[in-house]
Amino acid sequence: MSRIRLQLSNMEILVFATSVASAQEVKTLAPVINKLAGKGNWNFALDDDDHILRIATEQVEPTKAIHLLKQHGFDCRELE
Repeated sequence: MSRIRLQLSNMEILVFATSVASAQEVKTLAPVINKLAGKGNWNFALDDDDHILRIATEQVEPTKAIHLLKQHGFDCRELE
């Protein structure tokens, strides 16, 4: 499986399609995503049809992000 990744020094940008559809849902998820990836290391593009989540990381495994969103009732899959 190929992944969409951008290497910035030791940082990778992981890209996911999600079912997160509103700013309120992002606000609800913010504390747990901050704990996973660090404040300021992630963002959502809710205007995109896939409601994109991007995480800039040196250590987060894609499966951890997917599991985290699913635990909170959202669909999430890494984009290829």
